[in-house]
Amino acid sequence: MMEYRHLPRGKDGENLSVIGLGMGGIQGSTDSEIEKVVRIAIDNGINFFDLCAGGSNVYAPFGRAIRGQREKVMFQLHLGAVYNEKGEYGWSRDLVKIERTFYWQLKTLGVNYVDFVFLHCVDEEEDFVNLVSAGVLDFAYKLKNEGVARHIGFSSHTPSVASTLIDNVDADLMMFSVNPAYDLEFGDETGLGTNAERRSLFSKCKSEGVGITVMKPFQGGKLLQASTSPFGTALSRTQCISYALDRPGVLSVLPGVRGLSDLNILLEYLDASERDKDYSEIADFVPESIRGSCVYCNHCLPCPRGINIGLVNKYYDLALAGDKMAAKHYEKLAVKAGRCADCGHCNKRCPFFVKQSEKMREIAAYFGE
Repeated sequence: MMEYRHLPRGKDGENLSVIGLGMGGIQGSTDSEIEKVVRIAIDNGINFFDLCAGGSNVYAPFGRAIRGQREKVMFQLHLGAVYNEKGEYGWSRDLVKIERTFYWQLKTLGVNYVDFVFLHCVDEEEDFVNLVSAGVLDFAYKLKNEGVARHIGFSSHTPSVASTLIDNVDADLMMFSVNPAYDLEFGDETGLGTNAERRSLFSKCKSEGVGITVMKPFQGGKLLQASTSPFGTALSRTQCISYALDRPGVLSVLPGVRGLSDLNILLEYLDASERDKDYSEIADFVPESIRGSCVYCNHCLPCPRGINIGLVNKYYDLALAGDKMAAKHYEKLAVKAGRCADCGHCNKRCPFFVKQSEKMREIAAYFGE
């Protein structure tokens, strides 16, 4: 069964399915298959879509698929994603092109509002400066003030730039690349930042009430094959999705699909067991500098005293990052860190070499137990 997570700054009912769909790779399918994919996704509980499409031919069948059930879905349109005469995707900072594309998208989709307008692909500080000077940010605010857009968001690959946007834009949602390869510093061409910077960003989003939607959960497919995975072993889509959903602030993971067969594979997550979701095998490849950091995988469970060790660590990390609600969430736990019997069970099972017994004492002291 599909799980839903509430948009922190959203109204009642604005809940995102933990699995969403990215439409960046489906443009090669026929119109009828695109429409069918969207309808079947909705029938299976998927209610969130990223419409930064790889081709302009995606919008009309998507619009037909949601006709009569607009209230069941939420989606994001990117201010900066444009299309040429052949319908091929490109990006622009030209306000005239951006406005023309946006209103064309609304008309083609057959809708009069969008749930999220996104500042598209803000990867460098200069990108943000250009968006402001070109009037794109003002256009986003205009759409929100007119009720044409319900929320503003942005997409980025760079932690420092994303942090700047959180400080300077009234954004309710951030689209960011999240997967174990990027988080554990196996590198990428887009300036991902360090493990510490990424963890700090996720915690900041949680603290500030900015939800996260995830792009590139499979590292562009590299994690799904042993020959291309930086861990030397293939992870499943279910493992990658589970990993992303365990990060603080993450609401929905948005893998791209090429057609119905890809969608059916994604939907296997809904019936996956905890064993299927276990991604702790990546621990064998964690750099020495990152070992000792809890990634909330709960591979250490079950705790003989009933402590949810991963969740306790997550609330602690969020509290340290300034999340004022984290302590309240911690207080509501039925079993807290202070119940630790120092039996060492978790220490032996932790694949990331966290000394959880010591950590429980540290956390209990922090929260005043």
